[in-house]
Amino acid sequence: MNSFCVLGLMSGTSLDGLDIAAVEFTNTNDSWQYKLKVAETVSYPKPLLNRLKIAVELSIEEHQMLDIDFGQFIGEAVNDFKTKHLIDIDFVCSHGHTSHHKPHQGVTQQLGDAKAIYQKCKIPVINNFRALDVSLGGQGAPLVPIGDELLFAEYDFCLNLGGISNISYVNEAQRIAFDIGMANMPLNYLAGKFQKEYDKDGEIALAGEVNKALLALLNELDYYAQSPPKSLGIEWFQSYFRPILDAFDCSLEDKMSTVIEHNSYQISKVISEICKTNSTPKVLITGGGIKNPAFKARLIKHLEKCAAVVIPDQELVDYKEALIFAFMGVLRFRGEQNVLASVTGASRNSSSGDMYGFN
Repeated sequence: MNSFCVLGLMSGTSLDGLDIAAVEFTNTNDSWQYKLKVAETVSYPKPLLNRLKIAVELSIEEHQMLDIDFGQFIGEAVNDFKTKHLIDIDFVCSHGHTSHHKPHQGVTQQLGDAKAIYQKCKIPVINNFRALDVSLGGQGAPLVPIGDELLFAEYDFCLNLGGISNISYVNEAQRIAFDIGMANMPLNYLAGKFQKEYDKDGEIALAGEVNKALLALLNELDYYAQSPPKSLGIEWFQSYFRPILDAFDCSLEDKMSTVIEHNSYQISKVISEICKTNSTPKVLITGGGIKNPAFKARLIKHLEKCAAVVIPDQELVDYKEALIFAFMGVLRFRGEQNVLASVTGASRNSSSGDMYGFN
């Protein structure tokens, strides 16, 4: 098959809903083209959202039940999406929601049981994209660079601002990618102190000022000195980043402003160090973080000296990761490599993902 219409499903660490993207992929002369046909984000019911927020703390039995329940939720969302948009789907490519990610211990778990999804929507499912790479000694993350390589190669850097910031680029003919640090995760945590899910229009951050002492503490975190391949999960935020925020004595507004400055500094530091030989590299920025006016303004100010920023149309900003997980499923179906060892540090490239419901 050289043409596919598939669904890509993604639940990011920001927990702002289930992203669903219907994407048509066509392969012509070993070159891939895509068309994002329709996409939307499905909000989580409050009880399910609350369970997802504490997934890392659940018992084995509670985690298994959440895995099934979340799979059923995904299957129902797929049904609703298909009915609403009157679209035929070849198969579903589900990243799910990461509950545990400790690759150095050989652990990565994404919620959203494939059998439960299939039982609800009766469409074949490809999921569990990270596990094989971790078993091969890799980070199991980031995974989207295969899409950057084959679908967005015109950009020097692909930067995504979800709960975590990650970057992808080519160095000496090899694709390199890693998690830079935090993005929306600590911002949403601080917004929660105001009984808000997120900082709408950056209002809280814009009311604060950068605290230089707090900024210095955050910039001293050991992770930033590590060389890639490297990746982050909610465990790192809870163990290292959040305790600094909680212990520091300043206003929540100042904490929010300082975190944005910290995030922007770390991102620009990485890009400026890499692109010394390219005076004006093009940086494609996607993800929810770029929709925060305070974060956007601070990041662009940091980057303006070293890069040309490209912010695409809103659909690609919101659904690039879901689109690429759809693409990863297509590559897996064709038995082609979809996870790059140059990115993850695994012993080899792999064609990753479990297939369920295929004849």
